[in-house]
Amino acid sequence: MPRPIVATIHMGSLKHNLDVMRKAAHGRTLWAVVKANAYGHGLLRAAEAFKGADGLAMIDVSEARKVREHGWTKRILLLEGFFDETDIPLLEKYDVETIVHDRRLLAMLQKNAPYKSLKVHIKINSGMNRLGFHPEEEETIRQELQAIEGVQMMGAVTHFANAEPTYDTEKPASVNKQLDRMHQIGAKDLSLCMANSAATIWQKAVTGDAVRAGVALYGVSPDSHFTSQELGLEPAMTLSAKIIALQNVPAGEAIGYGSRFITKRDSRIAVVACGYADGYPRCAKDGTPTMVEGKIAPLAGAVSMDMLTIDVTDIPEAEVGSTVELWGKNVSVNEVAKHCGTIGYELICAIALRVPVTQDAN
Repeated sequence: MPRPIVATIHMGSLKHNLDVMRKAAHGRTLWAVVKANAYGHGLLRAAEAFKGADGLAMIDVSEARKVREHGWTKRILLLEGFFDETDIPLLEKYDVETIVHDRRLLAMLQKNAPYKSLKVHIKINSGMNRLGFHPEEEETIRQELQAIEGVQMMGAVTHFANAEPTYDTEKPASVNKQLDRMHQIGAKDLSLCMANSAATIWQKAVTGDAVRAGVALYGVSPDSHFTSQELGLEPAMTLSAKIIALQNVPAGEAIGYGSRFITKRDSRIAVVACGYADGYPRCAKDGTPTMVEGKIAPLAGAVSMDMLTIDVTDIPEAEVGSTVELWGKNVSVNEVAKHCGTIGYELICAIALRVPVTQDAN
Protein backbone atom coordinates (compact mmCIF):
# COMPACT_ATOMS: atom_id res chain seq x y z
CA MET A 1 0.00 0.00 0.00
CA PRO A 2 1.30 3.51 -0.76
CA ARG A 3 2.39 5.80 2.05
CA PRO A 4 -0.80 7.41 3.42
CA ILE A 5 -0.40 11.04 2.38
CA VAL A 6 -2.18 12.93 -0.40
CA ALA A 7 -2.78 16.44 -1.70
CA THR A 8 -6.34 16.71 -2.98
CA ILE A 9 -7.23 19.47 -5.44
CA HIS A 10 -10.86 20.57 -5.37
CA MET A 11 -11.86 21.45 -8.94
CA GLY A 12 -15.20 22.91 -7.89
CA SER A 13 -13.42 25.29 -5.53
CA LEU A 14 -11.08 26.48 -8.29
CA LYS A 15 -14.09 27.24 -10.50
CA HIS A 16 -15.92 28.91 -7.61
CA ASN A 17 -12.94 31.15 -6.84
CA LEU A 18 -12.69 32.14 -10.50
CA ASP A 19 -16.33 33.23 -10.34
CA VAL A 20 -15.62 35.28 -7.20
CA MET A 21 -12.69 37.05 -8.87
CA ARG A 22 -14.67 37.55 -12.08
CA LYS A 23 -17.25 39.50 -10.08
CA ALA A 24 -14.52 41.47 -8.30
CA ALA A 25 -12.98 42.39 -11.67
CA HIS A 26 -16.14 44.33 -12.61
CA GLY A 27 -15.94 43.63 -16.32
CA ARG A 28 -12.19 43.94 -16.73
CA THR A 29 -10.15 41.32 -18.56
CA LEU A 30 -9.33 38.54 -16.09
CA TRP A 31 -5.94 36.87 -16.30
CA ALA A 32 -5.68 33.67 -14.24
CA VAL A 33 -2.14 33.36 -12.92
CA VAL A 34 -0.89 29.76 -13.16
CA LYS A 35 2.83 30.19 -12.42
CA ALA A 36 4.66 27.78 -10.08
CA ASN A 37 2.67 24.83 -11.43
CA ALA A 38 -0.50 26.79 -10.68
CA TYR A 39 0.63 27.51 -7.12
CA GLY A 40 1.19 23.78 -6.60
CA HIS A 41 -2.25 22.78 -7.90
CA GLY A 42 -1.13 21.52 -11.32
CA LEU A 43 -0.83 23.59 -14.50
CA LEU A 44 -3.13 21.53 -16.71
CA ARG A 45 -5.60 20.96 -13.91
CA ALA A 46 -5.83 24.70 -13.33
CA ALA A 47 -6.14 25.43 -17.05
CA GLU A 48 -9.13 23.10 -17.11
CA ALA A 49 -10.73 24.77 -14.08
CA PHE A 50 -10.05 28.29 -15.38
CA LYS A 51 -11.66 27.88 -18.80
CA GLY A 52 -13.81 30.88 -17.95
CA ALA A 53 -10.81 33.20 -17.59
CA ASP A 54 -9.86 35.52 -20.44
CA GLY A 55 -6.27 34.34 -20.40
CA LEU A 56 -3.56 32.52 -18.48
CA ALA A 57 -0.53 34.32 -17.04
CA MET A 58 2.61 32.28 -16.47
CA ILE A 59 6.41 32.44 -16.37
CA ASP A 60 7.95 30.16 -18.99
CA VAL A 61 7.25 29.66 -22.68
CA SER A 62 7.47 25.90 -22.13
CA GLU A 63 4.39 26.20 -19.92
CA ALA A 64 2.65 28.09 -22.71
CA ARG A 65 3.48 25.34 -25.15
CA LYS A 66 2.14 22.74 -22.73
CA VAL A 67 -1.26 24.39 -22.30
CA ARG A 68 -1.54 25.09 -26.04
CA GLU A 69 -0.84 21.43 -26.82
CA HIS A 70 -3.58 20.49 -24.37
CA GLY A 71 -6.19 22.68 -26.04
CA TRP A 72 -5.96 26.14 -24.48
CA THR A 73 -7.00 28.61 -27.22
CA LYS A 74 -7.35 31.87 -25.30
CA ARG A 75 -4.68 34.44 -24.48
CA ILE A 76 -1.39 33.67 -22.71
CA LEU A 77 0.92 36.19 -21.04
CA LEU A 78 4.52 35.73 -19.88
CA LEU A 79 4.81 37.70 -16.64
CA GLU A 80 8.61 37.92 -16.65
CA GLY A 81 9.00 38.24 -20.39
CA PHE A 82 11.20 35.86 -22.36
CA PHE A 83 14.64 34.79 -21.18
CA ASP A 84 16.61 34.33 -24.40
CA GLU A 85 16.27 35.30 -28.05
CA THR A 86 15.75 31.64 -28.92
CA ASP A 87 12.37 32.00 -27.16
CA ILE A 88 11.14 34.64 -29.59
CA PRO A 89 10.07 32.30 -32.43
CA LEU A 90 8.06 30.30 -29.90
CA LEU A 91 6.16 33.41 -28.87
CA GLU A 92 4.80 33.72 -32.38
CA LYS A 93 4.37 29.99 -32.89
CA TYR A 94 2.20 29.62 -29.80
CA ASP A 95 0.63 33.10 -29.91
CA VAL A 96 2.08 34.14 -26.56
CA GLU A 97 2.08 37.72 -25.33
CA THR A 98 5.22 38.86 -23.56
CA ILE A 99 6.21 41.55 -21.13
CA VAL A 100 9.21 43.70 -22.04
CA HIS A 101 10.82 44.93 -18.84
CA ASP A 102 14.29 46.15 -19.85
CA ARG A 103 16.41 47.30 -22.79
CA ARG A 104 18.05 43.91 -23.12
CA LEU A 105 14.73 42.36 -24.17
CA LEU A 106 14.00 45.35 -26.39
CA ALA A 107 17.35 44.92 -28.16
CA MET A 108 16.66 41.23 -28.77
CA LEU A 109 13.30 42.06 -30.32
CA GLN A 110 14.93 44.65 -32.58
CA LYS A 111 17.67 42.23 -33.61
CA ASN A 112 15.26 39.42 -34.58
CA ALA A 113 12.67 41.52 -36.46
CA PRO A 114 10.53 41.48 -38.55
CA TYR A 115 7.60 39.54 -37.13
CA LYS A 116 4.21 38.48 -38.38
CA SER A 117 2.52 39.47 -35.14
CA LEU A 118 4.36 39.68 -31.83
CA LYS A 119 2.27 40.98 -28.93
CA VAL A 120 4.08 42.90 -26.21
CA HIS A 121 3.28 44.69 -22.95
CA ILE A 122 5.57 47.25 -21.33
CA LYS A 123 6.37 46.51 -17.69
CA ILE A 124 6.40 49.65 -15.55
CA ASN A 125 8.27 49.84 -12.26
CA SER A 126 5.92 51.90 -10.13
CA GLY A 127 7.54 51.11 -6.79
CA MET A 128 8.15 47.37 -6.46
CA ASN A 129 11.68 47.91 -7.81
CA ARG A 130 12.04 44.45 -9.31
CA LEU A 131 11.28 44.53 -13.03
CA GLY A 132 10.27 47.31 -15.36
CA PHE A 133 10.96 50.70 -16.81
CA HIS A 134 10.41 53.88 -14.83
CA PRO A 135 7.13 55.61 -15.76
CA GLU A 136 8.87 58.53 -17.44
CA GLU A 137 10.59 56.08 -19.80
CA GLU A 138 7.34 54.58 -21.04
CA GLU A 139 6.79 56.87 -24.01
CA THR A 140 10.30 56.36 -25.43
CA ILE A 141 10.16 52.58 -24.97
CA ARG A 142 6.70 52.39 -26.50
CA GLN A 143 7.83 54.33 -29.55
CA GLU A 144 10.85 52.07 -29.99
CA LEU A 145 8.70 48.96 -29.72
CA GLN A 146 6.13 50.31 -32.15
CA ALA A 147 8.93 50.99 -34.63
CA ILE A 148 9.74 47.26 -34.80
CA GLU A 149 8.02 45.67 -37.79
CA GLY A 150 5.36 43.19 -36.67
CA VAL A 151 5.27 44.20 -33.00
CA GLN A 152 1.77 44.79 -31.67
CA MET A 153 1.53 46.97 -28.57
CA MET A 154 -0.96 45.48 -26.09
CA GLY A 155 -0.56 47.79 -23.11
CA ALA A 156 1.34 48.34 -19.89
CA VAL A 157 1.61 46.25 -16.74
CA THR A 158 2.67 47.11 -13.22
CA HIS A 159 2.66 45.22 -9.94
CA PHE A 160 1.81 46.50 -6.47
CA ALA A 161 4.24 45.77 -3.68
CA ASN A 162 1.57 46.17 -0.98
CA ALA A 163 -2.07 46.03 -2.05
CA GLU A 164 -3.33 44.60 1.23
CA PRO A 165 -5.66 46.95 3.17
CA THR A 166 -3.52 46.52 6.29
CA TYR A 167 -0.48 48.19 4.68
CA ASP A 168 0.24 51.68 6.03
CA THR A 169 -0.69 54.11 3.26
CA GLU A 170 2.03 56.53 4.42
CA LYS A 171 4.82 54.07 3.68
CA PRO A 172 6.84 54.36 0.45
CA ALA A 173 5.15 51.65 -1.64
CA SER A 174 1.47 52.16 -0.95
CA VAL A 175 -1.03 51.60 -3.75
CA ASN A 176 -1.82 55.31 -3.94
CA LYS A 177 1.85 56.23 -4.31
CA GLN A 178 2.32 53.60 -7.01
CA LEU A 179 -0.79 54.87 -8.79
CA ASP A 180 0.60 58.40 -8.71
CA ARG A 181 3.69 57.12 -10.52
CA MET A 182 1.57 55.32 -13.09
CA HIS A 183 -0.09 58.64 -13.92
CA GLN A 184 3.28 59.80 -15.25
CA ILE A 185 3.24 57.47 -18.24
CA GLY A 186 2.94 59.20 -21.58
CA ALA A 187 0.05 57.37 -23.26
CA LYS A 188 -3.17 58.19 -21.47
CA ASP A 189 -5.14 55.72 -23.62
CA LEU A 190 -2.75 52.81 -23.08
CA SER A 191 -4.44 49.62 -21.90
CA LEU A 192 -3.40 49.03 -18.28
CA CYS A 193 -3.17 45.87 -16.17
CA MET A 194 -2.33 46.80 -12.60
CA ALA A 195 -4.43 44.88 -10.07
CA ASN A 196 -3.29 41.62 -8.51
CA SER A 197 -5.59 39.55 -6.27
CA ALA A 198 -5.37 41.94 -3.33
CA ALA A 199 -5.90 45.07 -5.42
CA THR A 200 -8.80 43.47 -7.26
CA ILE A 201 -10.52 42.64 -3.98
CA TRP A 202 -9.77 45.72 -1.87
CA GLN A 203 -8.37 48.62 -3.90
CA LYS A 204 -11.29 50.27 -5.65
CA ALA A 205 -9.07 53.16 -6.78
CA VAL A 206 -7.17 50.75 -9.02
CA THR A 207 -8.89 50.79 -12.37
CA GLY A 208 -7.35 49.73 -15.68
CA ASP A 209 -8.52 47.33 -18.34
CA ALA A 210 -7.34 44.02 -16.88
CA VAL A 211 -6.58 42.29 -13.58
CA ARG A 212 -4.32 39.39 -12.67
CA ALA A 213 -5.88 37.00 -10.17
CA GLY A 214 -3.33 34.78 -8.47
CA VAL A 215 -3.44 33.30 -5.00
CA ALA A 216 -7.13 34.12 -4.49
CA LEU A 217 -8.00 31.69 -7.28
CA TYR A 218 -6.61 28.92 -5.11
CA GLY A 219 -8.73 29.91 -2.12
CA VAL A 220 -6.01 31.63 -0.11
CA SER A 221 -6.64 35.12 1.25
CA PRO A 222 -4.02 37.58 -0.06
CA ASP A 223 -3.98 39.17 3.41
CA SER A 224 -3.79 36.82 6.38
CA HIS A 225 -5.70 39.34 8.49
CA PHE A 226 -8.78 38.25 6.51
CA THR A 227 -9.95 34.67 6.18
CA SER A 228 -10.80 33.01 2.90
CA GLN A 229 -14.32 32.53 4.16
CA GLU A 230 -14.71 36.27 4.75
CA LEU A 231 -13.79 36.83 1.10
CA GLY A 232 -16.10 34.11 -0.19
CA LEU A 233 -13.15 31.97 -1.32
CA GLU A 234 -12.83 28.21 -0.95
CA PRO A 235 -9.47 26.52 -0.27
CA ALA A 236 -8.68 24.43 -3.34
CA MET A 237 -6.01 22.19 -1.84
CA THR A 238 -6.24 19.81 1.10
CA LEU A 239 -3.02 18.23 2.34
CA SER A 240 -3.85 15.20 4.46
CA ALA A 241 -2.06 12.19 5.90
CA LYS A 242 -2.91 9.37 8.24
CA ILE A 243 -1.89 8.51 11.75
CA ILE A 244 0.59 5.62 11.56
CA ALA A 245 1.35 5.17 15.28
CA LEU A 246 0.28 6.29 18.75
CA GLN A 247 2.41 6.79 21.85
CA ASN A 248 1.25 7.12 25.44
CA VAL A 249 3.81 9.54 26.91
CA PRO A 250 4.05 10.36 30.64
CA ALA A 251 4.23 13.97 31.85
CA GLY A 252 7.73 15.44 31.72
CA GLU A 253 8.89 13.47 28.67
CA ALA A 254 10.29 15.02 25.48
CA ILE A 255 8.95 14.53 21.95
CA GLY A 256 11.02 14.48 18.78
CA TYR A 257 14.35 15.92 17.61
CA GLY A 258 15.81 18.58 19.86
CA SER A 259 13.36 17.61 22.61
CA ARG A 260 11.72 21.03 22.37
CA PHE A 261 8.25 19.80 23.37
CA ILE A 262 7.94 18.54 26.94
CA THR A 263 4.65 16.98 27.96
CA LYS A 264 2.93 18.82 30.79
CA ARG A 265 0.56 15.93 31.44
CA ASP A 266 0.22 12.29 30.57
CA SER A 267 -0.31 12.60 26.83
CA ARG A 268 -1.43 10.64 23.82
CA ILE A 269 0.79 11.51 20.87
CA ALA A 270 -0.05 10.59 17.29
CA VAL A 271 2.60 10.08 14.61
CA VAL A 272 1.49 11.33 11.19
CA ALA A 273 2.90 10.28 7.80
CA CYS A 274 3.98 13.76 6.72
CA GLY A 275 7.27 15.59 7.14
CA TYR A 276 9.39 18.36 5.72
CA ALA A 277 10.38 16.17 2.76
CA ASP A 278 6.71 16.31 1.78
CA GLY A 279 6.64 20.10 1.93
CA TYR A 280 5.30 20.56 5.44
CA PRO A 281 7.55 23.23 6.95
CA ARG A 282 10.16 22.11 9.44
CA CYS A 283 9.92 25.53 11.08
CA ALA A 284 6.33 24.89 12.22
CA LYS A 285 6.03 25.68 15.90
CA ASP A 286 4.45 23.64 18.67
CA GLY A 287 0.73 24.37 18.64
CA THR A 288 0.42 24.64 14.86
CA PRO A 289 -3.11 23.34 14.20
CA THR A 290 -4.07 20.15 12.41
CA MET A 291 -7.49 18.53 12.37
CA VAL A 292 -8.33 14.91 13.11
CA GLU A 293 -11.77 13.41 13.65
CA GLY A 294 -13.28 16.88 13.38
CA LYS A 295 -11.17 18.37 16.19
CA ILE A 296 -8.04 20.52 16.32
CA ALA A 297 -4.90 18.63 17.29
CA PRO A 298 -1.81 20.81 17.87
CA LEU A 299 1.67 20.00 16.60
CA ALA A 300 3.82 18.64 19.42
CA GLY A 301 7.55 18.55 18.70
CA ALA A 302 9.78 19.25 15.73
CA VAL A 303 8.75 18.14 12.25
CA SER A 304 10.94 15.28 10.99
CA MET A 305 11.79 14.43 7.39
CA ASP A 306 8.96 11.91 7.00
CA MET A 307 6.82 12.29 10.12
CA LEU A 308 5.33 14.79 12.49
CA THR A 309 3.71 14.40 15.89
CA ILE A 310 0.45 15.86 17.19
CA ASP A 311 -1.22 15.86 20.58
CA VAL A 312 -4.46 13.87 20.48
CA THR A 313 -4.86 13.49 24.24
CA ASP A 314 -8.28 15.15 24.06
CA ILE A 315 -9.37 13.26 20.95
CA PRO A 316 -9.94 9.66 22.10
CA GLU A 317 -11.52 8.74 18.75
CA ALA A 318 -8.21 9.41 16.95
CA GLU A 319 -6.68 6.05 16.07
CA VAL A 320 -4.12 4.57 13.73
CA GLY A 321 -5.58 5.13 10.28
CA SER A 322 -7.39 8.34 11.19
CA THR A 323 -7.00 11.06 8.56
CA VAL A 324 -5.26 14.26 9.63
CA GLU A 325 -5.86 17.49 7.69
CA LEU A 326 -2.60 19.46 7.64
CA TRP A 327 -4.27 22.31 5.76
CA GLY A 328 -7.34 22.65 3.62
CA LYS A 329 -11.00 23.47 4.05
CA ASN A 330 -10.90 23.21 7.85
CA VAL A 331 -7.35 24.26 8.70
CA SER A 332 -6.37 27.46 6.92
CA VAL A 333 -3.02 27.34 5.15
CA ASN A 334 -2.51 30.95 6.22
CA GLU A 335 -2.97 29.90 9.84
CA VAL A 336 -0.35 27.17 9.43
CA ALA A 337 1.94 29.67 7.71
CA LYS A 338 1.54 32.12 10.58
CA HIS A 339 2.96 29.50 12.95
CA CYS A 340 5.92 29.12 10.59
CA GLY A 341 6.73 32.78 10.09
CA THR A 342 5.86 32.63 6.40
CA ILE A 343 2.87 33.02 4.06
CA GLY A 344 0.35 30.55 2.69
CA TYR A 345 1.67 31.07 -0.86
CA GLU A 346 4.93 29.36 0.07
CA LEU A 347 3.29 26.31 1.58
CA ILE A 348 0.94 25.48 -1.28
CA CYS A 349 3.75 25.98 -3.81
CA ALA A 350 6.15 23.74 -1.90
CA ILE A 351 4.33 20.39 -1.97
CA ALA A 352 7.02 17.81 -2.78
CA LEU A 353 6.94 15.69 -5.91
CA ARG A 354 6.73 12.53 -3.84
CA VAL A 355 3.29 13.52 -2.50
CA PRO A 356 0.51 11.93 -4.61
CA VAL A 357 -1.93 14.49 -6.01
CA THR A 358 -5.55 13.66 -6.72
CA GLN A 359 -8.54 15.78 -7.61
CA ASP A 360 -12.20 15.76 -6.80
CA ALA A 361 -15.16 17.60 -8.27
CA ASN A 362 -15.96 19.63 -5.17
